[in-house]
Amino acid sequence: MYMCQVKTEQSFTLTLTLIEHKEDYLCCKCGLLAVMENLFLQPTSTTTLLVTAGILLVLYVFFHNFDRKRKELPGPRPLPLFGNFFQLNHKSFHSTLYELSKKYGSVFTVYLGPQKVVVLAGYKTVKEALVNYAVEFGERLISSAIHDLSGNGIIFANGESWKEMRLFALSNLRDFGMGKKAAEVDGFERHEGQPFSTAQSIIDAVSNIISSIVHGSRFEYSDEEFKLMVSRNNDNFKLSGSPSVQLFDMFPWIFQWARNRMRFKRNVAENRKQIKRLIGRLQETLNVEMCRGFVDSFLAHKRKLEESGITDSYYNMENLVSTAGNLFAAGSDTTSNVLRWGLLLMAKYPQIQDQVQEELSRVVGSRQVRVEDRKNLPYTDAVIHETQRVANTFPLSLPHKTSRDVNFQGFLIKEGTTVFPLLTSVLCDESEWESPNSFNPSHFLDTEGKFIRRAAFIPFSAGRRACPGEGLAKMELFLFFTSLVQRFRFTPPPGVKEEDLDLTPAVGFSLSPSPHELCAISREGSVLNEQIIN
Repeated sequence: MYMCQVKTEQSFTLTLTLIEHKEDYLCCKCGLLAVMENLFLQPTSTTTLLVTAGILLVLYVFFHNFDRKRKELPGPRPLPLFGNFFQLNHKSFHSTLYELSKKYGSVFTVYLGPQKVVVLAGYKTVKEALVNYAVEFGERLISSAIHDLSGNGIIFANGESWKEMRLFALSNLRDFGMGKKAAEVDGFERHEGQPFSTAQSIIDAVSNIISSIVHGSRFEYSDEEFKLMVSRNNDNFKLSGSPSVQLFDMFPWIFQWARNRMRFKRNVAENRKQIKRLIGRLQETLNVEMCRGFVDSFLAHKRKLEESGITDSYYNMENLVSTAGNLFAAGSDTTSNVLRWGLLLMAKYPQIQDQVQEELSRVVGSRQVRVEDRKNLPYTDAVIHETQRVANTFPLSLPHKTSRDVNFQGFLIKEGTTVFPLLTSVLCDESEWESPNSFNPSHFLDTEGKFIRRAAFIPFSAGRRACPGEGLAKMELFLFFTSLVQRFRFTPPPGVKEEDLDLTPAVGFSLSPSPHELCAISREGSVLNEQIIN
């Protein structure tokens, strides 16, 4: 803030306050013109006029420089009310934004209806924002559609409650997860090498792992309660990426009765009821000395606080229901999508599948893969990481919101602005990856074939909003992928060539493969048995 005061011989006081915000600055500029007019219409001495003219000249230079320093964010010209809605490909929203970044730079704006969104593109810019300006860019946007999920839990929440729930979840995911659950892959055998969709088998198996971590036990795959919860969860990931739900986010007063939005809302309500029923059963058999999973641990901590006289804490039933729902939804969707992409890529690139299976046979043999084998399987680890990079399951991350005004790369981004960290632009950054548009496991291998970490590998985002289940997801991916490729050979259906397998993702909030079928041919009668004999 800058202040300038001039007193003329007629005792007329001119006070100008220059504010950093552009709106205030424009008001000051208009006020300055008005004062100039006032001064020159009144009879004044030559000295007064010269002093005033000099000060006004200084102020003019300052305003001119102020204009140049306070750059406007670039971006496509929006239409009134609709913004850039008609200029975006809503079936591949992230791809459109990536193309726009090549024209407008690493920080630009688009308007989704009347809502202004700042897009961050490229590894250096995204990392700078999420890590170096972690607090400023660290709020979560709670959009109209997300509001249906409630503002509690760890994914769609802010403030002290979010911090507490995140820390508690991180601690418990370490205690109950991280490779302590076996990968279930038996469902693939019943197809006996015939073509089938891998989607349901993988989703069920992964969802059961996260269920055992959250609720302390697995479900039978035939359990109707389990099937409904998984189905509603998958449905909502598809619905939240549909054009009608996007329109509801932009114009909630118009599209609140849209069919997909109402279905999304019903799914959320039914899943919350079901989670409450599951929690109720666990409460009845709770043993605070022997917690079976995350819910038990939460209830035990809640009871401990209440016994010490603390009844108004963040450890309440609403936070428990939301957090349990967050963990189940995120834990099942992300991992299952990456696994589906991994098997599809193995079928499309059989020479890479050959190398993975050769390494597994040489290092592990026919025994079950263990977490500690990872360090001795560099090529397999590289293939899993490259699958995550190419799969790009959350291309926009989850929308952020600025917690306060921030000057970033020469631009003023105001408090409360919606921000999209474009992870697509990081995972495909041409300055970071040798062949960003190809499936190339060598991205994660050095010249000696040893696994290397890459700074631009951030599929789980970065900073204070990075996925709290990242460690668990990595371990699950490793155990599931290696168990499946160790036991089965994945091929296209008869009559379909490898090059004809489609890698176009389906439309949804997260990117999953388009519907397809593969053959899972058992290797036990050939490669694994040969290892035992030899």
